[in-house]
Amino acid sequence: MIVQPMLRGTLCANAHPDGCAERVRAQIAAVRSRPGPTGPDRPRNVLVIGGSAGLGLATRISAAFGSGAATVNVCQESPGTANRTGTAGWYNTAALETELARAGLYGRTVVGDAYSDAVKEHTVRTIRDDLGQVDLVVHSLAAPRRTHPETGHTHRSALKTLGRPFTAKAYDAASREVSTATVEPATEQEIEDTVAVMGGADWRRWIHALSAGGVLAPQAVTVAFSYVGNTRLAPTYRGGTLGLAKEDLEATGRELDAVLRPQGGRALTAVMRAMVTQASSVIPAQTLYTVVLTRVMLEMGLQEGPIEQAHRLLTKRLYSGGDTRLLAGPPHPTTDELGRLRLDDLELRSDVQAEVDRRLALVTTENIGRLGAPCAHRAESLALNGFGLSSVDYAADTDPVRELTDPVLVPAGAARPVFSPA
Repeated sequence: MIVQPMLRGTLCANAHPDGCAERVRAQIAAVRSRPGPTGPDRPRNVLVIGGSAGLGLATRISAAFGSGAATVNVCQESPGTANRTGTAGWYNTAALETELARAGLYGRTVVGDAYSDAVKEHTVRTIRDDLGQVDLVVHSLAAPRRTHPETGHTHRSALKTLGRPFTAKAYDAASREVSTATVEPATEQEIEDTVAVMGGADWRRWIHALSAGGVLAPQAVTVAFSYVGNTRLAPTYRGGTLGLAKEDLEATGRELDAVLRPQGGRALTAVMRAMVTQASSVIPAQTLYTVVLTRVMLEMGLQEGPIEQAHRLLTKRLYSGGDTRLLAGPPHPTTDELGRLRLDDLELRSDVQAEVDRRLALVTTENIGRLGAPCAHRAESLALNGFGLSSVDYAADTDPVRELTDPVLVPAGAARPVFSPA
């Protein structure tokens, strides 16, 4: 079939398999062009929970092609059929595993709901059978809902403020207009549900499952992604429901760190920079901020995408020159007072934020092309689903069916596992 983007507002409802594959190959090339950790303490067996897109995908690519690591991915994605395309995450994963096979690197994906205990058990078995243990666990889930494996209740996150509404300038990427938008306050139930979906509860269950299954190496490092962002827009993120979820995630990291440290391991949260994702596109004020931030960082030569952030995480924060700097002893100097790794240091540089705030005060529909980077934002949004790449012929027929190398398929409602996570 010929695949053209089906836009629903700012989001693509379909994906292009060749475009996704081309984007994955470009990320692999970017990693291969940079030195990675290759010493005796480099990551060797890596589990990425949510490794089909964004930072999870980028970290899997960086670990595999930067350090030669074997990688296991967990995701819930849909394959294409003869009549419809699959999800971008499916195509990303299929393309990556093809490249891993060509490079002689182990790569396997467990397909199912990562929040479920059944998927955790299948993942434990896969690691035990294929790798023995993992020494790096990356928790990178970004989902709008979570069904609790014990209660069966489905929690749905709400991107809202706390206590009172918040009105700010916003950008509609579909109409390309700058206007104002108001974010309403969350109810107590919405707050509770958002923390349940996006906080640290499932990260804790994963580490417990891996440990109970005997597949977590004694000196394993686990990391989850967090975000802080612009102080003026805090009510839409860090000072809102998402911020409470991130605080819970970070507190879970400190709790897990206390458990893992005695055996030589570590648990850390990594605060990353603002990036274009499908999730961020539904927060209009944050979208405008990202559009302006991108232009400022491009002009200052500081721009980073997911692959650059993931590479810096592995080579400058977790591993460096083959020396393991985090597995024992006091917190590494690059962690902040809350024990977080900061990879948003360039975004939050005082000169960057001062210029972003200046432009946000001035930006309008008429001048956003000068003060921000709306074209770059749109291009990145399309590229997330494999569209808009100059190297792909979008007028040509393509096969929407792309197979994973050797997937572990976990059907919904699979039997409960034998372990009992806390």
